Amino acid sequence: MEKQTDAPVLLCGRYFTNQELHEVQETVHTFSKLSRTELANTICEFLNWVTPTGQYKTASCLQLLEKLESQGLITQPAKIEYKVNNNKNQIDFGLRTESGPLVEGHLADIEPINLEPVRNQADIRLWNEYVHRYHTLGYKRPFGAHQRYFIVPGAGQKPLGCLLFAAAAWALQARDEWIGWTEVDHSLRLNLIVNNTRFLIFPWVRVKNLASKALSLAVKRIRCDWQDRYGYSPVLLETFVDPAKYRGTCYRASNWIFLGQTAGRGRTERHNKRPFTRKHIYVYPLVDDFRTYLKGETAHE
Repeated sequence: MEKQTDAPVLLCGRYFTNQELHEVQETVHTFSKLSRTELANTICEFLNWVTPTGQYKTASCLQLLEKLESQGLITQPAKIEYKVNNNKNQIDFGLRTESGPLVEGHLADIEPINLEPVRNQADIRLWNEYVHRYHTLGYKRPFGAHQRYFIVPGAGQKPLGCLLFAAAAWALQARDEWIGWTEVDHSLRLNLIVNNTRFLIFPWVRVKNLASKALSLAVKRIRCDWQDRYGYSPVLLETFVDPAKYRGTCYRASNWIFLGQTAGRGRTERHNKRPFTRKHIYVYPLVDDFRTYLKGETAHE
């Protein structure tokens, strides 16, 4: 009898042996009383499924469990339902985020402009409040790895705006064709792309070229900030612009590349049939040989 092979299969950005998938099934069955997140962390621990900085890849493991359940291979613990109110009043608006005095003129009048990474909980709450209060999309919890920034005119000054970079969209045909990705490359190295998911200049700030300046600062520091926080450096940025509301002027002025339009589905859903506004797609390579990183021809840093 021919010996059965144990060829690894690629799921959620990781290769699994048949034995490992069997152990995942056994873990789900044995620890059925755990929450889904606790279960995912348990699986990450015994598989040593971690980021370069040693953090569990909980989000990827949760995706794996969803996939295995959809195939009838496991039954996950029941979801714990939380009451979520997406109304903007859910975040209380305080005095610190009230409209400030008009700031206008030329960029030279308020330089130096800096990007301040937002890390501590007090600043995170302030950033969330600003974005929820003044951004047309409000605040939503970032998906996956992410980094918030305040745009500030010098140390200790009140911010002029906010930036957020987070996980890339999963399904983006125009981007993937432009890169020349295979399905395997896409699954293994999607984390090397980072999405500018929020960009806000406060309504009382009217300084010409400020938006382009903020983008240029982000391009210069995002790789180092990601390396410090997550242990690897992205090689490509992406963003979506709603053409019904914005022209994408600051991205075009900053040499971002226009690729086309989205398919009109949610950013993380490959098979979602609900209609979404078709957004314009812009990308910005952070290194000259970004394609070799994304195709695995060069080991990522």
